[in-house]
Amino acid sequence: MLMIGVAALELAEHEKRWLSEAGVAGVLLFSRNYQSRDQLSALCDAIREAGGDDTLIAVDQEGGPVQRLRDGFTRLPPLSAIGERYAHDPHEAVRLAEEHAWVMASELRASGVDFSFAPVVDLARGNAAIGLRAFHADPAVTAELAQAYVRGMHLAGMAAVIKHFPGHGSVAADTHKTAAIDPRPLERILREDLLPFAECIEARVEAVMMAHVTYPAVDAQPAGYSRVWIERILRGELGFAGVVVSDDISMAAAGAAGSVGGRVQAHLEAGCDLVLACFPDVVDEAIAAVQGRQTDRAALSSLRGAIAAGWDGLIDNPQRDRFVARITALHDEP
Repeated sequence: MLMIGVAALELAEHEKRWLSEAGVAGVLLFSRNYQSRDQLSALCDAIREAGGDDTLIAVDQEGGPVQRLRDGFTRLPPLSAIGERYAHDPHEAVRLAEEHAWVMASELRASGVDFSFAPVVDLARGNAAIGLRAFHADPAVTAELAQAYVRGMHLAGMAAVIKHFPGHGSVAADTHKTAAIDPRPLERILREDLLPFAECIEARVEAVMMAHVTYPAVDAQPAGYSRVWIERILRGELGFAGVVVSDDISMAAAGAAGSVGGRVQAHLEAGCDLVLACFPDVVDEAIAAVQGRQTDRAALSSLRGAIAAGWDGLIDNPQRDRFVARITALHDEP
């Protein structure tokens, strides 16, 4: 199924028609879709009116450089700030990871958004696209902080989506702009980059997002187009039984599968359950590519947000005040 992008602050008539299509499961929001909390709540209501109550709504609200919703929301520090704290106080860093996640998730759930594509569990090893988005360079530290982050999301009633499988942090190229090739052998990837994914899977994450990175020592296809990575390794060897999500089909590194329709088909045939078509100009072709395919929204039900407090309840919550004060103090640290 598809998760699509829409153009503006309100739904256009043709976007309402998109959401009525059987192959469309939800909407991924961007900064272009946000003006205020009231506007966001109205947009979420309109999306579900057009697509049904089980329509999923998601956003990238990681913190730091990737936070789509800003005014009216807590300005979240990047995950790297939590990793830096780990060097001085591991226990405190784990606590901050859980609190960061709870604040992020509770604010989105109060606004009607089901989930964020979070946390990033790639290693902080110099990738141009990952940068401050990663916790740490050490796989064991990343795994410990990521598991805490998953706990915080779950406590707020939100599903966790770890990314970008099997690890985007150890290759230099930015997949938004160009193809990325990681030549390392599988044994090294398993020992390093896959450790945080494996431990988060044990913590019962609901979804895994694939990387648009090619690992030629394992398969000639980018990971999101690879049955070796999805079916043999992720589902078979790691035992993951949840939702597998593609990265955005408009990214440059997704071009290995050709046209928009070809990219959608390649992801689905490799084993992805949910394919991201983030830009409105590709949605018509993406929808055409899933026509006639059997669709099952119930298979994505684990991604729906749980019943949660509204903004009035959050603002009147002293625990939230403490968490916000602690995590935002990370902005001021050298």
